Amino acid sequence: MKELILYSGFAGITVLLGGILAYYFNHHIKKSPIKYEITHTMMSFGAGIILSALALVLIPKGMEELSLLPLAFSFLLGAILFMIIDQYLAKKGGKVATLLAMIMDFIPESIALGAVFATDKKVATLLAVFIGLQNLPEAFNSFRDLIQSGYTSKKTFVIFFFLSLFGIGGALIGHFLLSDYPNLTAHLMVFASGGILYLLIQDIVPESKLEKNYLTALGAIIGFLVGIIGEKVI
Repeated sequence: MKELILYSGFAGITVLLGGILAYYFNHHIKKSPIKYEITHTMMSFGAGIILSALALVLIPKGMEELSLLPLAFSFLLGAILFMIIDQYLAKKGGKVATLLAMIMDFIPESIALGAVFATDKKVATLLAVFIGLQNLPEAFNSFRDLIQSGYTSKKTFVIFFFLSLFGIGGALIGHFLLSDYPNLTAHLMVFASGGILYLLIQDIVPESKLEKNYLTALGAIIGFLVGIIGEKVI
């Protein structure tokens, strides 16, 4: 049990670490074209990481357990629900798409981590590292989005602190409640995938583009490569 808390705690603490990095980056790095490029590259890198989680972990695991109709239903339900949430937030003037995407893949992956831990600790360890790596750029971008939406740094750090605990909670749920229900876990993963893909296409990818700069797109390629490496090692 201590090991599970340790692994899931590492996966979650990078949420807080990403916020800290974003805070110091915003306050201690002067405004310049290079800073702007770094910001967009991090956003692009995060998009690549999120896409790799969807394409290499969430969807494949869901397809292993679900038949076509349940798979399609959960996927579309996730996309439609987050479209509705995104429309509501847009009317409020908020910029929390990256935060939603982070939560959408963080929670089901943490649950999967807990479910896998009982049978293969090596895979669980590598999965925790993979989750932690993708949370870092996502939290970096989410912190900046929340600040731009009017949140104070203190309030944002409080949000990130509690989000960092989601990994432990999700892993414990997966370990104790869902280990014997692979179909339910698969539905959760596919549902999350639909929402993630919607947010990527609608909000995150368009905002990561920088006019007259083509190197920032490589951030997404590198981010996806990180996912490939993580999946290959696992």
